[in-house]
Amino acid sequence: MAEAGLTLAQKVLARTSGVAGPQPGQIVEAEPDFSYSHDFAVYAIDAFERLGARRVARPDRVAVCLDHIIPADNIRDANNHARIREFSRVQGLRRFFEGGTGISHQVMFEQGLVTPGSLVIASDSHTPSGGALGALALGVGETELGFAWATGRLWIKVPDTIRILLEGRFPPGVHAKDLMLHLIAQLGVLGAVYEVLEYAGPAARAFSPSERFTLCNMSAELGAKTGVFPFDQGTADFLRERAQFEYRPVHSDPDATFSRELTIDLNALHPMVALPGREDRGVPVGEAAGRKIHQVFIGSCTNARADDLAIAADILRGRRVDGGVRLIVVPASRAVMAEAARSGDLETLLEAGATFMPSGCAVCAGVHQGVLGDGELCLSTSNRNAPGRMGNRKAEIMLCSPATAAASAVAGVVTDAREFAGT
Repeated sequence: MAEAGLTLAQKVLARTSGVAGPQPGQIVEAEPDFSYSHDFAVYAIDAFERLGARRVARPDRVAVCLDHIIPADNIRDANNHARIREFSRVQGLRRFFEGGTGISHQVMFEQGLVTPGSLVIASDSHTPSGGALGALALGVGETELGFAWATGRLWIKVPDTIRILLEGRFPPGVHAKDLMLHLIAQLGVLGAVYEVLEYAGPAARAFSPSERFTLCNMSAELGAKTGVFPFDQGTADFLRERAQFEYRPVHSDPDATFSRELTIDLNALHPMVALPGREDRGVPVGEAAGRKIHQVFIGSCTNARADDLAIAADILRGRRVDGGVRLIVVPASRAVMAEAARSGDLETLLEAGATFMPSGCAVCAGVHQGVLGDGELCLSTSNRNAPGRMGNRKAEIMLCSPATAAASAVAGVVTDAREFAGT
C-alpha cells in the first residue's frame, strides 16, 4: 500500500530535519532557516548566556526588531533595549531594526526575510503571520529561541494540518478580519490547538498578501501552531525584488492527510465584532450596534498596513471623529506610514482627528501607551480582547475590521460601516 502524501508542514520539517516523511506527533530536531525577536530578545539572551554560548550559530539568519515598548518609558526597558543593541553589535547581527521601524512581523514580511518553504521561528505568538508568504512560521519561547541561537537547531513536534477551503467572494463592506472573526467564533479559541491552518480554495488565491497576513496572524487565536497560504503567483509578485534569501516553495501533496477540512462561503459573511472577553465571541456587528465606545485603535500586526489605513481613510474622508472618542492610529511600520503619506490617507486620518503613535505594538500589547480607564470600551483592529489586554482589567475591548473601527469612531458608537455611502 502506497504511503500517503505529505502536507506543506511535513515537507518543511522533513527538509530542515533530514527525517524522511515525518508524521504528526513525531518530534524532530530541525534547523530553522530564519529566526527573529523583539524587546523580549533580552530573555533569549539570558538563555543563550546560561548555556555558556559565545557566538550565535547563524548570525546572518537572525534579526531583532524593537517594537513592544518604544520609545522606552522606564529605566528597566531602556536598559533592556541597550543590552539587546549591544548583543546585536557583538554578535554581528546585521539585521537589527531600531524602535520605530515597525512591528517585527510586519518588518520581516516587507523586508523579504520570510520566504516560501522556509522554517521560521520567533519569540512571539503571532509569528504565524509569516505563513502569508508560504513559510512554516512558528512561535517559540524565549528559552527555545536562545537555544536555537546557540546551536542552530531546535526540537519541534510535527503538527497535524486543518485545511480551510475558501469559496466565493467578500460582499461589499466585508473584509479579511471579518472572515477571521467568523472562523474563530465557529471553531473556538481552542479549535485548532497545535495544528496548522492551511488556507486554500479558489478564493484564497485571490487574497492579497496583506489579507493573507491577517488570517495567518490570527490563526494564533484558534490555538493553532501556525497558519499558511500555499505559494502562488501573488506570493512571487510580492517577493520580487524583495526576497533576501533564495527559496524553494513547497505545497501539500494532493493525497496529503488533513485532520479535517472546512469550507467557508465568503458570500455568506457579514461584518463582525468580537464581544469583550474572548476572541471567539464573534457576532455580526448589528448585534452590538449602538454600544458606546471611548477609544478606537487602528493598529497592531493584524490590521495596520497601508490597505487597512486606506479602508479607514475612505470612511473618514470629509468626516470628523466623534468628540467623545479617542482615535489612535499606529501604522504597522515606518514604510507603511510613508506609503499612507504618499497616498494622502495619512492626511485624511489626521484631519479627521486621529492621534498617531510610533510604529510598533503600542496599545495592543497593553504595556505601553493607550491604556484604558476603568469602565471604558475600546474598539480595536488588533487580535486579542482578553480582560486586561490593554492594561486595565476593569476596561473592555471589542475586535473589528478597520472599516468598522473608522465608522464607529465617527458615530461614537459601534456602527456597521455599510451605513456610510461609498464603503
